[in-house]
Amino acid sequence: MIPYLHLGPITLPTFGLMLWLSAVAAVVVVDRNFKRAHITADAVGMVAIAVVAGIVGSKLWHVLDTPLDFREEGWRTLWSSAGFAWYGGLTFGISALLIQGWKAKIGALRMLDLCAPAAAIGYGLGRIGCYLSGDGDYGIAIKPVHIFGWTFRAWGTSFPHGLVPVFVPVYPTPLYELAGGLVIGWWLWRLGGRTQPTGLITGQYLLLTGLARFLVEFIRRNPKVLWGMSNAQAASAVAAIAGIALAWWAARRPVSQPVPAVVKEEEAAAAQR
Repeated sequence: MIPYLHLGPITLPTFGLMLWLSAVAAVVVVDRNFKRAHITADAVGMVAIAVVAGIVGSKLWHVLDTPLDFREEGWRTLWSSAGFAWYGGLTFGISALLIQGWKAKIGALRMLDLCAPAAAIGYGLGRIGCYLSGDGDYGIAIKPVHIFGWTFRAWGTSFPHGLVPVFVPVYPTPLYELAGGLVIGWWLWRLGGRTQPTGLITGQYLLLTGLARFLVEFIRRNPKVLWGMSNAQAASAVAAIAGIALAWWAARRPVSQPVPAVVKEEEAAAAQR
């Protein structure tokens, strides 16, 4: 594991580097999606605001989810390179995008549709930072599975030099989430290439990411707190149900994606010239 890169007198946390890379990837995807939809809004600024909001939300969610860490470490918990709760980031990030979509006259829900592929891909890439730093976001210890006299042992990895050391092979769940995020992002990008009812892509994003996180939580180290589920697993179930409801609602609406006012104003100005 490589929690930090030492470049002479400069020390760089690998988690922070991957967070930056995931933000850059999200900017590229959102910018291309805007261009595909003929939207001239500032993708860089919008993603930057959503990322900052997501970081703040993930830290606050982590404090609420693990108050013991806050009692032991105090305010240092908010500045440490570990302890980022995805659902806090998702909630705050979505809120930031909704507000920006409304202000830019793109439409709050359509804004989420445009950003959904970037969110999935950015999340997946961000998980590489968890893997490299060994921040504790990995799975339970590998145990052999016996099926009809045949023994199967999954591949695992230990994190002896991670920020949260573990010395036995565990499930490398960040790599599973990387693969899931890339596949989900690819699927949502393909959907966006065709005219869809507003909200359908967001609904599928919530369903697929919620389902992926729900499944991976079975082999993660998070404590079970509700009906045998972790907090993240319960939140995943809620997200998946919300995604089904939103996709069902969107599918029953007429297919229409109106041109945003930003584009209309520019076309009118061009016509006058």
